[in-house]
Amino acid sequence: QVQLVESGGGLVQPGGSLRLSCVGSRIIFGRHAMGWYRQAPGKQHELVASITSGGRTNYADAVKSRFTISRDNAKNTVDLQMNSLKPEDTAVYYCTAGLTIATINSYWGQGTQVTVSS
Repeated sequence: QVQLVESGGGLVQPGGSLRLSCVGSRIIFGRHAMGWYRQAPGKQHELVASITSGGRTNYADAVKSRFTISRDNAKNTVDLQMNSLKPEDTAVYYCTAGLTIATINSYWGQGTQVTVSS
């Protein structure tokens, strides 16, 4: 069974930065598209960033120019660098994987809480 484990969440002040990391196991990591979703209280899941097996990236408008997704297939990891954080970025962040962008939500990690507050 595919396992995705996130780390790096926490409490940060507005304008600060955090780096989330996700390590995958029991998965041919290099063949999968990877994504980061988030869910804020009372809201639906939102795909904030994705990266294809070939390294092409895409971002939600709300995080463009502030967030950067990257992957290291040798280490089975995908990271999300988050800069200039805003209170509205507060959410549980989930790492996901799928064989294509269309199925990027096939596998989910357990999530990591990010809280942006002064």
